[in-house]
Amino acid sequence: MSSLGQLPIWASKPCIMGIDEAGRGPVLGPMVYGCLYCARSYQKILSTLQFADSKTLKEQKREELFEELKTNKSIGWAVDVIDPRDLSAKMLKKNKVNLNEISHNSAIGLVRKTLDLGVLLTEVYVDTVGDPEKYRVKLSEIFPAIKFVVTKKADSLYPVVSGASIVAKVTRDRALRDWVLDETAENMQRNFGSGYPGDPETKAWLDHHKHTLFGFPTLVRFSWGTCNAYSKDSVEVVWESDASEEDESNGRASKRQMKLTNIGFTGVKTKSEDIESSGKGRCKFFQARKLELLSQF
Repeated sequence: MSSLGQLPIWASKPCIMGIDEAGRGPVLGPMVYGCLYCARSYQKILSTLQFADSKTLKEQKREELFEELKTNKSIGWAVDVIDPRDLSAKMLKKNKVNLNEISHNSAIGLVRKTLDLGVLLTEVYVDTVGDPEKYRVKLSEIFPAIKFVVTKKADSLYPVVSGASIVAKVTRDRALRDWVLDETAENMQRNFGSGYPGDPETKAWLDHHKHTLFGFPTLVRFSWGTCNAYSKDSVEVVWESDASEEDESNGRASKRQMKLTNIGFTGVKTKSEDIESSGKGRCKFFQARKLELLSQF
């Protein structure tokens, strides 16, 4: 998403950009990366627009500033909203992608997209993730024509990063506020608090919405360590193994298969399974998700 339609004249002159994120720590909802950019000659005016680190501003003030910058024709902005499912999937995949790398890739993507629009970026200020110097070198190697300043607390040091902080924070707040729960189970509600692990309201919501087999709703970053405490009573599932073992005696590969005994699978279809497969008497949780019982894979 960007505020720019047709590329303005100022974008063809040397421009600066600020990059910041919102929602890195919460166990609920997306992580959002935001950027704000403008002509380098606009810096003095930018410093008078009351942008500040979004964490130091009240929600109403952040909303007001965001609406103002959206209508400011001397400013461009963009966001990258990273879904909680994507975060968890990347962090738990076989070749794991850690949160720092996800963050770096998001920032790199915002720079690349802005350049692709035709904006002449010459300086980019970034609120660091990980070691500032290593991050700066990484960015400089990808974009050698751009000067990068990567530092801690950049959102309180540079107005262009403060503006990006507001863009990211307001976008995440709105995404969480307007989140449509995919799940349709009974007794689901939206009183999940701030989404941070230490929030009592968030803790209560997680406890209420855990499921012993299916875990948490898709709003939850299930890769977060916070979720482990709610998984003590979960059903243990052992999936069919795709790994092949070499038969040393004849050189053939024998496929190993493990039974799903923990959730009641047997080799013979029972009468209760016939009822379940027909959909009659099935738990509402399964009906709502159109899940079917399979005896063979």
